[in-house]
Amino acid sequence: MVSQNPTSAGTAQGPAHLRRLSVLLAMPEEGALDALREMSDQAPWLAEAVAELEGVALDRWQAEHTRLFVSGYPKTPCPPFESAYRQGQMGGRMASDLVALYRRVGLEPQGVPADYLGTLLECAAYLADLARSAVTDSDPCPAVALERELWSDHLGRWLPRFATDLEHAAQLKLYRVLAVRLGALMEEGAIDDDG
Repeated sequence: MVSQNPTSAGTAQGPAHLRRLSVLLAMPEEGALDALREMSDQAPWLAEAVAELEGVALDRWQAEHTRLFVSGYPKTPCPPFESAYRQGQMGGRMASDLVALYRRVGLEPQGVPADYLGTLLECAAYLADLARSAVTDSDPCPAVALERELWSDHLGRWLPRFATDLEHAAQLKLYRVLAVRLGALMEEGAIDDDG
């Protein structure tokens, strides 16, 4: 159960911050450190992680990403998928529920599972953009209800546990600070537009 008002959790997030968190979940490739340096101009909380990664080989960074999110042995500590956390296996009802939600939003996940955390964060950013651009105060924006649903029925039910698992399992600062920022998403008003 979500301990705070999911509507305020969803709308309090700056869309750029949600997108930034989504990007940080991706497998690092050539040029990732340069991109992270640029990102840290907008997100100073990344500075220590950037400094640490400057002394880490790309293959070591990739190995940490793989261990945490893809195929750790004997168990992947932090699979970034709602179904893995809520059902104990990939796919199934959680993923199909999210596909239905995305379709109501007007989105279609392509190339990644619907319940991948990066996809959920991108959808949350999109909905936050829609809710912020709604001009009428008299008629509630449908994006607000969809945003509430995304946070209360999906992210709020597993993101706190994922963030805790990531913070405990991560060896690199980047993933520990990512865990803290992901955990903070569920705290009402914790993130502003500049994140």
